Amino acid sequence: MRTALTIAGSDSSGGAGIQADLKTFQAHGVFGMSAVTAVTVQNTRGVFGIQEMTPEIVGGQIDCLFEDIAIHAVKIGMVASVPLIEAIAAALANRGATPVVLDPVMISKSGFPLLQETAQNALVDHLFPLAAVVTPNIHEAERLIGRPIQSLAAMRDAARAILDRGARQVVVKGGHLGDAAATDILYDGQDFRELTATRVHTRNTHGTGCTFSSAIAANLAMGTPFFEAVANAKDYISGAITHSLDIGKGHGPTHHFFDLYRRAGLEA
Repeated sequence: MRTALTIAGSDSSGGAGIQADLKTFQAHGVFGMSAVTAVTVQNTRGVFGIQEMTPEIVGGQIDCLFEDIAIHAVKIGMVASVPLIEAIAAALANRGATPVVLDPVMISKSGFPLLQETAQNALVDHLFPLAAVVTPNIHEAERLIGRPIQSLAAMRDAARAILDRGARQVVVKGGHLGDAAATDILYDGQDFRELTATRVHTRNTHGTGCTFSSAIAANLAMGTPFFEAVANAKDYISGAITHSLDIGKGHGPTHHFFDLYRRAGLEA
């Protein structure tokens, strides 16, 4: 069986973070493992607190898994501080051809900062060179390049700038542009592709970024090439949002197992 490792924070509400990542891996038939970077106090209405793991514990989780199990892809999510970033980079160094998907999680949907200001440069310096794919949304891309993004042309420029900072392939997610359709820009250093999906009008979008990047990692773990892997992940997240779950009083989660439920004749 193919495997994937998520290095990310825990979401106590189960809709984002390592919980979303593991569900996504399993939905793709990929066995999921986790290295927990932080525990959050979180529900569908927001993030109310964070307790980081120590760098030694995070690095130890990664090292012990690689020493025992063949890992076919890695997804990195929330890493809030410079010491954690450095520990992850050290643990992932010299791991061969294992593709790494980096989702530069900087702020929660409710506005809670998830990446310390001082850690942004460390993220770029230490983790971008290890990443096969970086998946910022519009707001994250704006912070990375230091200027506003208000069009598809600006998204392409941002993709170029992000590759110039060390990434090998990038997906700039366009969901926050507010257009009738959500268009993502894919760039591998040579070619651009656009992926467009009809916008689903729902408040239940908790964990969409985590789920999308994990779906890319799952596809890469199965040996799928970059453009096809992202297209498959786009189809998956669109379905998960379409069948999202009305759980909680805030932004409910996407439905990671919508296809399994459909095939089993079950209602969510």
